[in-house]
Amino acid sequence: MENKLLLLITKNRDLADNFEKEVNCSFSISQVNNIHGGYSIALNMLPDIILVDYSSLGLESLKNLSNFKSTHFLNKSFLFLLGDQENKRFLDQNFKDTVDEIIYDKGCYRSIVKEIEEAVKIRGCLTNYWKDSFMGLFNLLEYPVILLQDEKVVAMNDTFRKDFFITGKQEITLTDLVVERNKSKVKETLRKFCRGKHMKATTKTSLIMNEKIREAKITFSKLDKNLGGQMIMMINFTGNDFPLKEEVGSSSPETEKYFSNYCNQEEQYFTKREKEIIALLCKGYKTKEISEALCISAKTIEKHRANIIRRTHSGTILESIIYALNHKMIEI
Repeated sequence: MENKLLLLITKNRDLADNFEKEVNCSFSISQVNNIHGGYSIALNMLPDIILVDYSSLGLESLKNLSNFKSTHFLNKSFLFLLGDQENKRFLDQNFKDTVDEIIYDKGCYRSIVKEIEEAVKIRGCLTNYWKDSFMGLFNLLEYPVILLQDEKVVAMNDTFRKDFFITGKQEITLTDLVVERNKSKVKETLRKFCRGKHMKATTKTSLIMNEKIREAKITFSKLDKNLGGQMIMMINFTGNDFPLKEEVGSSSPETEKYFSNYCNQEEQYFTKREKEIIALLCKGYKTKEISEALCISAKTIEKHRANIIRRTHSGTILESIIYALNHKMIEI
């Protein structure tokens, strides 16, 4: 069974280190030091458990805590608030209805972990709610959408059938939409996406259909975090299309470009300079401080940050660092 994902939001490095030592092998921990960053990461990774440390963040930081339960993307995640006994009355009055449960620190990290484990055991955890929500809207979506099990198409909406001229119970795979030469690359891309912690990925590519090549924006999204779980693939055509040419086939540059680059990107590594920048970011350095430490301009640093985000298919530099650490692309 795949580990449950726990997102720890705290500025207390000692808490994060000791907490990770106490959890058993069924939990994987990601840590961030502020509510804003934690919310962005939670939307991307959909953790089973979110633990917010009141003692290190302070009251002002918790004014947006209700955001975690205001979106259906996270309303099935367990939201715990970790507080101290001294502020128990205040926390109960102000946050009892905002979070699923308030855990009070008794001076033992193991007791905190045990309370979380008991809550998960009793009430279950985040499973398949993506799938439940998606299937209810499946045929209402105006874009071509398919449900994938590995590369096999297990369901398709009416728009997909119409655009790709699918009739009856015709069985197809995702690789049927691309040229022969790219089939193995597509399989490898899907395999890596399934094994990663990210729940979604978006890119642009070209598809062959109805004797034309059509440019499209492709969005993949997992329905659950199981290793062999199902995925959604949504196709949004950009409106650009051009006739199928003779050279389109086993060596089509239009259809090969994306899958080749995307597959190879997972195997790229950071440059020495990018690793230096990541190391300083992890220590809390700002752009100006990094500039002084490495004797490079702020503009150059921003360029390196953009490259890091691009390589990890992320939206923010913090998300990139967590992704890189989880995939052993760097060591800090």
